[in-house]
Amino acid sequence: MTQLLTVHDLQTSFFTRDGEVQAVRGVSFTVAEGEMVGIVGESGSGKSVTAKSLIRLIQSPGKIVSGEVLLRGVDTLRLAEDQLRDIRGNRVAMIFQDPMTSLNPVLKVGTQLMEVIRRHQKLSKKEARLRAIELMQEVGIPSPEKRIDQYPHEFSGGMRQRVMIAMALSCKPELLIADEPTTALDVSIQAQILKLMKNLCDTTCTSILLITHDLGVVAQVCTRVIVMYGGLVMEEGAVVDIFESPQHPYTQGLLRSIPKVTDGWRERLVPIEGTPPNLLHPPQGCPFMERCPHAMKQCLELPPYVETKPGHRSLCWLNSGKEGTA
Repeated sequence: MTQLLTVHDLQTSFFTRDGEVQAVRGVSFTVAEGEMVGIVGESGSGKSVTAKSLIRLIQSPGKIVSGEVLLRGVDTLRLAEDQLRDIRGNRVAMIFQDPMTSLNPVLKVGTQLMEVIRRHQKLSKKEARLRAIELMQEVGIPSPEKRIDQYPHEFSGGMRQRVMIAMALSCKPELLIADEPTTALDVSIQAQILKLMKNLCDTTCTSILLITHDLGVVAQVCTRVIVMYGGLVMEEGAVVDIFESPQHPYTQGLLRSIPKVTDGWRERLVPIEGTPPNLLHPPQGCPFMERCPHAMKQCLELPPYVETKPGHRSLCWLNSGKEGTA
């Protein structure tokens, strides 16, 4: 598969009065053309900061400290601002977590859609309006000719999310970054949004990076999953490998904490005890050590990535063959 995106040793910090909060501490991964990759982990693991760092949307006091983000070989972290504006919303689009706060409440939905279209495509106002109506129809918004002249508050949560997807798709991006696109949506609308994104990936060869805390969503639509914790990638592999044979204790804990539908069998959910590490003073070793039931002396030192099978890697001493006493 041709690699569309290559992220190497990405580090992003927030410089506060109390010190440097190391939100992303050396993240590396790839996304191939037409691939749908999920990034999962609990709140504070660095998922959204990683996503925003890819197109330099980190605001002060945040700063991308180091790393490379290669989009077809071009490092977006080294581009001038005007060059980056041609990439944002055009080659790389992002669906933000809350559509209500992402849309301007005092501008009509059509105005906001047309603004994106005219910014990146040489279309007249009339042509942009027709394109906006077409996009609204594609994402399943009923009566788009009427809806285009309405305000965001006149749309339901699911419809606003569809508008955000239409906006993201307006320029046929190579990469779509979706940050919790189904949060706060009811189950039926969530299923429609996921189906829409999956169809997009299958029919247009658009690559999708899906950020979520919901492993069930990942299981439905993704082919590969990246598990983050404490600003690091804990485990990465194909969805079937992660769900059937998780290698990292954190991934195993996540899977034990979600309900399973099994005929004639009841299983008690097991929460992960403890709290995430303080990234103002991140641990030198494994960030999951304090909550891990398999913690050992070696965990005081950060383990190397071990590839347990082709395409499946884990950041854990248990997989290195060098584990010792607890």
